[in-house]
Amino acid sequence: MELKAMTNQHLLLFDVEAASKEEVIEKLVQALDENDVLQSKDEYYQAVLDRENISPTGLEAGLAIPHGKSKAVKRAAFAAARLKKPLNTWESIDPSNEVELVFLLAIPEGEAGSTHLALLSELSMRLMDDEYRKSLFGARNSEEFLKALDKTEKKEPQESFAGSKKVLAITACAAGIAHTYMAAEALEKAGRKLGIEVIVEKQGANGLEDEHTRKLIKEADAVIFATDISPKGMERFNGLPFVKTKVAEPLRHAEEMIDRALNNPDGTVQEGSGESSATENGEKKGFFSEMSQAILTGISYMIPVIVSAGLMIGIAKLGSMPFGLVNEISDPKYAANPNQLFVILHYLDAFGTMIFKFMYPIFAAFTAYAIANRPGLVSGFIGGAFAAGLHYTFWGVENGIPSGFLGALFLGLAAGYVSKLANDKIKLHKNLQAMKPMLIIPAISVLTVFFLNFYFVDPVFGALNQWLTEVIKGASGSGNVVLSTIIAAATAFDLGGPVNKAAGAIAIGLSADHIFPLTARVLAIVIPPIGLGLATVIDRFVVGRRVFDPDLRVVGNTSLLLGFIAISEGAIPFMLRNPLLTIPINIIGAILGGVTAVLLGAVQWYPLPAVWGWPLVENFWSYLIGLAVGVLFIAFANILIRYALIRRKEKQTAN
Repeated sequence: MELKAMTNQHLLLFDVEAASKEEVIEKLVQALDENDVLQSKDEYYQAVLDRENISPTGLEAGLAIPHGKSKAVKRAAFAAARLKKPLNTWESIDPSNEVELVFLLAIPEGEAGSTHLALLSELSMRLMDDEYRKSLFGARNSEEFLKALDKTEKKEPQESFAGSKKVLAITACAAGIAHTYMAAEALEKAGRKLGIEVIVEKQGANGLEDEHTRKLIKEADAVIFATDISPKGMERFNGLPFVKTKVAEPLRHAEEMIDRALNNPDGTVQEGSGESSATENGEKKGFFSEMSQAILTGISYMIPVIVSAGLMIGIAKLGSMPFGLVNEISDPKYAANPNQLFVILHYLDAFGTMIFKFMYPIFAAFTAYAIANRPGLVSGFIGGAFAAGLHYTFWGVENGIPSGFLGALFLGLAAGYVSKLANDKIKLHKNLQAMKPMLIIPAISVLTVFFLNFYFVDPVFGALNQWLTEVIKGASGSGNVVLSTIIAAATAFDLGGPVNKAAGAIAIGLSADHIFPLTARVLAIVIPPIGLGLATVIDRFVVGRRVFDPDLRVVGNTSLLLGFIAISEGAIPFMLRNPLLTIPINIIGAILGGVTAVLLGAVQWYPLPAVWGWPLVENFWSYLIGLAVGVLFIAFANILIRYALIRRKEKQTAN
């Protein structure tokens, strides 16, 4: 790809003075607009900022590559800025990165999967070359910069590796773009320097690129997994020594990684197992670190389930709102209504509710998968089904209380570790190997999940939920503040789970008898998802940096949206990722918001927590003040506590 064909001298800015990332981007957007690349400067600028919220675009070695795909872009192009003073506030994969050279890519929306990925990967790989970077930093004017853009060294031919060791690698980052290719280039470059053939498979946004063949795998001496997510097809490398690190590690220590893979590997890839117990430094992960990564994997697969379920319910509620049927459309009588629109809306609502039932099975299945690979999938899924209460439906138990997110978390991890242990410890003759993943491991892990659920999860968490229900019932005669506190706390505890539902049933009953309004209840439904979503948006403005991982920032946007339509499940990924932090903050925020609104005189008798029900509240401004108090507490508490934990970890690492 000829890079200079996608820019010109007017798009290259030198000695740019800027105090923030946003200011740099704004100057580059202005240059693109003045050169007739954009249809709408403001729309494109917003698209770039939205992309910044997903994951860092700062790289290493003083580089940053922000980018935006938008209908506001007329033609693919990029602008570049060399800064007069380095910026140390640009979020980067390397925390010490001080940005001096910025490339801003402008891509039409229709070219998102072609030009965008091609340009970003090409630029990322070229920037891995030290001499290439030096030529860009050393260019005295735009003409020299343009000439340096396409001045690259040719790689040595593969034939030069004849007779040498052969190392395979897989690179994959969360976004599947820049760092996937930069890590691949770093490993290949280090291999050429060491005289070792390194062949990299990129598992990026375009799927599998340069996929390793059976012949290559058979000839390989070792394999490197430089990934931030679980690599696909790990079982292909059964028997090979391996090293597993984060995707950024090859950018700093590629040669050491290759040497370690050949001479001091982390272990040997085992058939059917998800060997993921190495850190970027080659040391074995601790139990909690491995568990955290597994939970993260489960959350990433669960998010589309939450989004699709919320979308279906949201469409049904919005569609029924003009007819005054927001709360009634779920009634089975609308399944046979003469009005076909009501029938469709009823089933859309039911469809969304059904999808939510698979939230915990998907989460637990892929949590187990991250620990034990495919052998953990089935038992993890069944554990999640128990947590969702599906067994009560099939067993005809009418009053069973699901274990909810705590059950899904416990059973998903248990399924993964039991499957992994069985896979590691059970040794069979090679002629019987096929029985292990197909028969023995599923039998052991599924039975274990059954007994764990039957004798521990359902009794313990069921008893906990039952006790909380009794507490709520017993508080029905208490004063306004006490009752509001208990209802708000129970509602926010498990975000749509059994405790939440118990609080809802009692609160609605009290409201129906006109004993006590639903104010605290409806506020506690929307405060956690809106508060957590807001936290992911404003964290960098509050403490000057991102405190949420990229995946949680994506979840935050969803949580914020779903919160306004009263779907609190959008905040569940935060709770699963760090329950000891998230649950107490959610409860306190819901209590503060609900009690504030009640004390100020807000009254809501109708079970309408979504935004369209807010106009029905008496003393609406008091209601909004309560909402703001709860939301802001959750947002700032999450940001400040997470920031303190990050700073403490950084200090420990520095020492």
